[in-house]
Amino acid sequence: MNDSRIRDVVIVGGGTAGWMAAAALSATMGDQLRIRLIESEEIGIVGVGEATIPAIRLFNGLVRIDEDEFIRATQGSFKLGIEFANWGRVGESYMHAFGQIGQSLDLIEFWQYWLRGRREGLAGPLGEYSLNEMAARAGKFGRVPPHPNGQLDGISYAFHFDASLYARFLRVHAERSGVVRTEGKITGVNRNPDNGHIHSVTLESGEEIAGELFIDCSGFRGLLIEQELETGYVDWSHWLPSDRAIAMPTANVGPIRPYTQSIAHPAGWQWRIPLQHRTGNGHVFSSKFMSEDEATKILLDTVEGEPLADPRTIQFKTGVRKLTWNRNVVALGLASGFLEPLESTSIHLVQNGIARLISHFPDRGFAQVNIDTYNRRVAYDYERIRDFIILHYTANQREEPFWRHVREMALPQSLKDKIDLFKATGRIFREQEELFTEVGWFQVLTGQNIVPETYHPLADALTRDELAGFLGDLKTIIAAPVPRLPTHADFVAQISAGRPASAR
Repeated sequence: MNDSRIRDVVIVGGGTAGWMAAAALSATMGDQLRIRLIESEEIGIVGVGEATIPAIRLFNGLVRIDEDEFIRATQGSFKLGIEFANWGRVGESYMHAFGQIGQSLDLIEFWQYWLRGRREGLAGPLGEYSLNEMAARAGKFGRVPPHPNGQLDGISYAFHFDASLYARFLRVHAERSGVVRTEGKITGVNRNPDNGHIHSVTLESGEEIAGELFIDCSGFRGLLIEQELETGYVDWSHWLPSDRAIAMPTANVGPIRPYTQSIAHPAGWQWRIPLQHRTGNGHVFSSKFMSEDEATKILLDTVEGEPLADPRTIQFKTGVRKLTWNRNVVALGLASGFLEPLESTSIHLVQNGIARLISHFPDRGFAQVNIDTYNRRVAYDYERIRDFIILHYTANQREEPFWRHVREMALPQSLKDKIDLFKATGRIFREQEELFTEVGWFQVLTGQNIVPETYHPLADALTRDELAGFLGDLKTIIAAPVPRLPTHADFVAQISAGRPASAR
C-alpha cells in the first residue's frame, strides 16, 4: 500500500500568522510532519494586531502555553470587551462585552425580558446585567469561575498583547517542537508542470526548499497565493470603504484599562489598546472622505499619552481571496484577506484558518472536494464577520458625509435579513458556525439605537412584579463579585512580578 501522507510542510513568512501555524501544526501533528518556516528579518510585518477575542485562549491551550508566562512574554493585559464611543450618535457609548448577559428563563433569552422591562421602565442599562461590563467599567479583573448556582457564567476574557512579541514567543515553542526556521528572501517559485502545484521555492542564497504543502503567510503580498497562483480577490470596499490606517504607539497614562476602546471620528474610527509597556493607537479611515494629513492630525490630537514613534500609514483593501486554498497552497492572515480590526478578529481569522486546515488536512492526492469544502467554510467565516462589522457602520445616526454614505448603502442580503428580523421581532438567530453569538449582535444592535417593534410573547408570562424582581435580583447577583476583585493593573502587576495572581 502506497503511503500518501504529507510529510513536508513549508510556511512562507513568519509574523503572527506564520508562527501560529508553525506552533499549532507542530503541537498537533509534529510527529508526522517536517515543518520548515522561511522568513526574512529584512521584510517588515504589519504588526498592529494587538487585541483578541476569548477564542485565543483555546489556541494557547492547544500549543500548551502557560497563561501567566504568556502575559509576561508579550507585555500583555486582559480584555473584557470593547467600548464603542460615538458610533450611534456623538456623545453616546456602549460596550460589546464578552460572556453572558443576564440569564435565560423559560426557553427564551434574557434580552427578551430586558426588552419588555425597558419598555415598562423596569430595566436598567444592559451593561448592569453583564459581569464583564461591570468589572470593565470599574477597572477590575479576576479569573472568576461560574456562579455556584450553575446558571451564571464567570468572567470571559481575551488579551491585549504585542503581536511581534507573541510571534517571538510562539517561535520558541515551535522550534522546541522541531520546526526549522530558515532566514532568507524568496526569489523564485518553482511549479510542477503536470498539476501546477508549487514544488519548491528558491532563496536569494540559491538554496531550494521543496515541500508538499505550502502555507502562505507572506502578508498583503500573497507571494504564493496571489503573485504566483493569481488566485484573485473579492473586493468588499463598497461595503467597508475605509482603506487606510494611521498607527502609532504612545506611553501609558494612568491605570491600563481591561478593555479595548473604539472611538468613531468623522470618516472612520480610532483604536486604543492598552499593553503593559505602551498603548497601541490607530485611526482607520476612508481616503475618499478624509485626507491622510487630516486623519493623522485627529490621531495626534486624541491620543492620551506621549508618542513613542512617528505615525505610520498602512494601506489596505477590505476583502478576501477568491480561494484561500488553491492547489497545494493555503493562505493565512493578511495573505488570505483583510477585515479591519473593529471587533478584534484578525488574529482569530488566523486561528480559525489553522483549525480548518487541521480539520481538512490533505494527503498528497489533494482531493478537490476537501479543498472546496475548506474554501466554502472559510469564505462563510469571513462573510459573517464582514456582516457584523458592517452593522456597526450602517446602524448610525451621524450626519457627516461618510456616515450618511454607510447608513444609506445597500447591504449584503444576509445582514439585511438579520437586521429586519430584529427590528420586527427582537429576535436573533446564530446560523451554522458564525463567530458572533446572539448576545454579541444584541449588544451592537441596541447599543446603536436599533429598537425592535416588539419582543417574544413568552416574556409576558411574568407579571410586572415578577419581572421587576427577576431583573433586580440579577443585577444584585451579577454586581456582587465586582467590589472584591483586584484592580486590573494590580492583577497584571502580580503576574509581571512572577507572583500568582489571585482572583479576588
